[in-house]
Amino acid sequence: MPRRTATGVPPWSMAVAAMLAVQLSSALSVPVIEHIGPAGTAWLRMCFGTAFLWMIARPAIRSLRRADVPGLLALGVVTGFMTTFFLAAVERIPLGTAVAIEFLGPLTVAGLMSRHRKALVWPLLAFIGVVLLTEPWHGSVDLAGVGFALAAGTCWGLYNLLTQHVGDRFAGISGLSLTIPVAALATLPVGLPQVVGGEFTWWVLPAAAGIALITPVIAFGLEMLALRRMTHTAFGTLLSIEPAFGILIGLLVLAQTPTPMQVVGIAIVIVAGAAAQRGGGRGAAPVRPSRAARPGAAGAPRGRAGIG
Repeated sequence: MPRRTATGVPPWSMAVAAMLAVQLSSALSVPVIEHIGPAGTAWLRMCFGTAFLWMIARPAIRSLRRADVPGLLALGVVTGFMTTFFLAAVERIPLGTAVAIEFLGPLTVAGLMSRHRKALVWPLLAFIGVVLLTEPWHGSVDLAGVGFALAAGTCWGLYNLLTQHVGDRFAGISGLSLTIPVAALATLPVGLPQVVGGEFTWWVLPAAAGIALITPVIAFGLEMLALRRMTHTAFGTLLSIEPAFGILIGLLVLAQTPTPMQVVGIAIVIVAGAAAQRGGGRGAAPVRPSRAARPGAAGAPRGRAGIG
């Protein structure tokens, strides 16, 4: 059972607050996207995120080894485009739907990396939920939005694999302070043109800075505190409800009301995510930072650095 912190705050509440913060930052990005596009918004957020992280924790450049560089570069590139693709999806489809579709990425990786082939049933079940969410029989599904969400999910799956490769060397804020700058540089060619060519107004910069403060700084900090006191299985099971938080924040902030069929679809995705975690988690393993730097076992979906 997750234990309470020294201040009496249960760790699960910090994990929930972190997930809500991630989805809130995605919703708050929508007005910025309308002015400078999804790539421009993602790039500005990563630039400000780099500045905040470097103020909090200096990057561990002196501890870098030549063998670390390829993995860190790949992880930074994947992180940057995971954010960019996701915001491009949010521009076109509801937030909850985008989160659920993106969730297919780590779920599929979890199924493929599992020792049990029957684990592949959970990505299939989640896919059924996504079909109910997008309701293609109505003929109004935005294929571009779905494609961007799938691309973000692919990046999330790759992110999980890459963090397992480099996670033993860099963790937490130290890892973020190295990968987020790479993410900003990788997306500069697509982000800067949108910023320059967009409808740039005075509030765009402070808005992007405020969103970056929410995610990655506050959200990932809360998540790291929670993960120090929770097992992988407990946290991974809790993470499976994040698509529901996407629906909730989309409803409250963006007035995106789901249909009854979409509610059923999101419930199916949540069940699939929780079942995949229970079948593949490492409950007895040492707790390691997830979205802040490094996911746990390949047998279960984990969090993301710099998304949303």
